[in-house]
Amino acid sequence: MKKVIIFIITILGMVGVTYMGIEYQNSKKESDKEEKSNIYKQGKVAIIYFSATGTTKTIAEYIKNTTNGELIEIIPKEKYTSEDLDYGNNESRANREQNNRSSRPEIENKFDLSSYDIIYLGYPIWWGDVPKIILTFLDTYDLSGKTVIPFCTSHSSGISGSLSTLKNYNKNINWVDGKRFGDSSQSEIDDWIKGLND
Repeated sequence: MKKVIIFIITILGMVGVTYMGIEYQNSKKESDKEEKSNIYKQGKVAIIYFSATGTTKTIAEYIKNTTNGELIEIIPKEKYTSEDLDYGNNESRANREQNNRSSRPEIENKFDLSSYDIIYLGYPIWWGDVPKIILTFLDTYDLSGKTVIPFCTSHSSGISGSLSTLKNYNKNINWVDGKRFGDSSQSEIDDWIKGLND
C-alpha cells in the first residue's frame, strides 16, 4: 500500500512540475509578445506635422488617438494660401520653394523635443518630395539618435522619394520606413501602427 501511495505522490509531483513548466513557457511567450508589441510605446511619443490644407493634420490626430503621443504642429511663419499651393502655376510659392534647393521657409513656433524618444513626422507630398519646411525643421532640431517614423498624405505620389530625401538629409536619425495615406480612417491608422510592432 505504501508503494502505491508513494507512486501516486510521485506521479502527481511530476504532473505538477510539468504543468508549472508549461505555465512558465506560456507566461514567457506572453511577456515576450507584450514587450515586442510595445516597441514603439516604451518611449515618449510626439506626433509632429506640417499641414497646409488640413489633410495631414487629420492623420496626425488619428496617430495621437492610437499612441497617446503629444501632438505638435509645424506652423509656417508665412501661412500658405490657396494661390501659394497652385501647382499648375510655375510661379506659385510652393513651386518656387520646391524648385529651389536652398529654400528653407521659416517656422513660427518653437518647441522642446529633448524628452521625446519616438517621433512621427507628418507632411503632405509636394512634387513627389517633402515640403522644404520639413528640412527647416530638421535644420532647427537635432533628432540624432531618436526614432523617427515618417507619414505623408497624397492622392497620387508615393512616399519613397520623400523617404530617400529624409534618410540622406540626416543619417544619424533612426529612420523607420513610413507610409503614405490618402483618405484614411482611424482603423487604418490603428492597423498601420500595430503593424509597426509586429
